[in-house]
Amino acid sequence: MTYRASGILCHITSLPSRYGIGDLGPSAYGFVDWLAASRQHYWQILPLNPTAGESGNSPYQSISAFAANPLLLSPDLLLRDGLLEEKDLQSCPEFSDHEVEFEEVTVFKERLLQIALERFKQQSRPLAYRRFCNREGHWLDDFALFRTIKEQYDGLPWNRWPDPIRYREPNALMEMKTSMADRIEDEKILQYLFFVQWQRLRAWCRLRNIRIVGDLPIYVQHDSADVWAHPDLFKLDAHGNSVALSGVPPDYFSETGQLWGHPIYQWDRMKERGFDWWIARIERNLQLFETVRIDHFRGLVAYWEVPAGETTAINGEWKAAPVYELMRRLQKRFPFMPFFAEDLGTITADVREVIGVFNLPGMRVLQFGLDGSLPENHLAPHNYIRHCIAYTGTHDNNTSRGWYEAEADEETRSRLAHYAGFRFAPERAHEVMIRLVMGSVADTAIFPVQDIFGLGAEDRMNRPSWAEGNWGWRLNNNLSLESVRKKLAQWTWLYGRS
Repeated sequence: MTYRASGILCHITSLPSRYGIGDLGPSAYGFVDWLAASRQHYWQILPLNPTAGESGNSPYQSISAFAANPLLLSPDLLLRDGLLEEKDLQSCPEFSDHEVEFEEVTVFKERLLQIALERFKQQSRPLAYRRFCNREGHWLDDFALFRTIKEQYDGLPWNRWPDPIRYREPNALMEMKTSMADRIEDEKILQYLFFVQWQRLRAWCRLRNIRIVGDLPIYVQHDSADVWAHPDLFKLDAHGNSVALSGVPPDYFSETGQLWGHPIYQWDRMKERGFDWWIARIERNLQLFETVRIDHFRGLVAYWEVPAGETTAINGEWKAAPVYELMRRLQKRFPFMPFFAEDLGTITADVREVIGVFNLPGMRVLQFGLDGSLPENHLAPHNYIRHCIAYTGTHDNNTSRGWYEAEADEETRSRLAHYAGFRFAPERAHEVMIRLVMGSVADTAIFPVQDIFGLGAEDRMNRPSWAEGNWGWRLNNNLSLESVRKKLAQWTWLYGRS
């Protein structure tokens, strides 16, 4: 991200599709074409990992840090590849255009995927599939086994499985691998099919000069293949239960902090192993994306640890992580350091020092730059630096129009008008904010797709303090608005980002 350009933040699930959830099919290719026609160069997405209904379908709460979500597979592309037939798609329900109905979508797509799996297995296994399984075996074998065992025990978390399987006794695992070999292979095939569809889409992005920006959650879910397969890397008791939980202290989003509930890393053990798990995780992400955002980067410097059993994040404490050792390992393996730091919230001097030493771009969010500390606020556009990623808002923020209409007080609205140099109608707030970020010195500017279309608070992607009702927003058919595309292309040209 070293040249002046801009892009759009839009998760795959938000794309239009008649199958109830955005996928890697025609709508994704259409979105890439729309980005190119709008003179954009970046497409930022949220994590692609499998989600689970019990965690609110958050892409930041996954059963694997390496696997991809099969719900994002395109039925249209499976049809084109001969793994589905037209008759298989005729029973598609009438899904909502406005939100993902995760339970209904899961039932429907799992039925389709089972048909595709049976057809795939009727054919001879392609060499590319065998190579994929060999190359990705370091995570794929454990993930496929984890998914299969979890299904066998009706979704129970792994620390409630029978002891021989919970503690990964070799004989018990071998027995499971033998008795459930067919189901285990199903999981591997789904990951292979995702990889094939993703690589085709990524190639299309390259042809259209679009770079995909991925998102790497700092933590992994306790009930995940990673924690089950590597319990020594996490703070667990003898029974596999977390003894410390992740979160952040009280902040802009919540007066009681955010208790995320992930297990905390056993950093001493990570260091002993040369941070091999982290290196493998970054490698996996760079197979999929050109650049990766490291979510909650400050947690790699110092993390908020909350004792297990707490119901809020208030009673936690900061603890140091071996960030310099980790970053030097990553720098040695990835000399160009193709990632940037999510450094929002209360960022201390030690975090800024690490970001500076390793020359990582940080983030600037305009919604946070217009408070009473203006003009000193480093998140205000006149204080941006070139080496940063500038946003109007992120997936955790209200939309810009929603923020202006529902969250910004009269003083903040007046401050924005003075800053922009003119007064404007509320329905134009998003345009004003986009142009402020576009015109800044930041090399990279990225805008949530909701801001491009001037959508309100009802179209927000996530409310961090809400346990339900997040992550389901869909773009509907807004991409057909030619006037918006032309306006975005014009702004991109005007501010030298094309």
